[in-house]
Amino acid sequence: MKYLGLDLVIYPSVYEPAEDSFLLANAAMKLRGKILEIGCGSGIVSLICAREGGNVLGVDVNPEAVKCAKINAKRNKIKSVQFIESDLFSNVPKQQFDAILFNPPYLPTSREEVIEGDLNLAFDGGPDGLSVIKQFLNHVDSYLKPGGVLLIILSSLTNEKAIIRKLQEMGYKINFIAQEKFFFEKLYLTKATKP
Repeated sequence: MKYLGLDLVIYPSVYEPAEDSFLLANAAMKLRGKILEIGCGSGIVSLICAREGGNVLGVDVNPEAVKCAKINAKRNKIKSVQFIESDLFSNVPKQQFDAILFNPPYLPTSREEVIEGDLNLAFDGGPDGLSVIKQFLNHVDSYLKPGGVLLIILSSLTNEKAIIRKLQEMGYKINFIAQEKFFFEKLYLTKATKP
């Protein structure tokens, strides 16, 4: 697939970039400094961010996604990016970043809706769609510099208001940067700035 000058290979077991990825990629272009992307998938967002001047670490719990992202970095000759396997922050070096990006698995998923294989990791947000996001919010603060920015995709299919409330309780200033409406959901690109 081609997007904004990138030529990407997408493995069958890796999330294929869609509207949520494109919303995040367009916003990530403007970021500079040390950037962390949680759930990098094919690497599309990390690669665009790195190509435009960021120094990026992209992580994914799916080992196939990490392989795919590394191939895409090589294919597009983008060097200021590194990809590693990590379940959220589990293997992320203890440091603080200027920005953290996250397109979480937010689909409410019952046991019957779980799909076979690693691709499920990109979609499955647990019964209420919030299980991975809640884990993420428990750790994000210690990895973000004061004044740093969190860009996160939220969906009307989950309780996005609960996530916003939690971030506000943590002292973050919230701005909605962009949104896209589909017949079954609304996507919000949300910017949360750490105090």
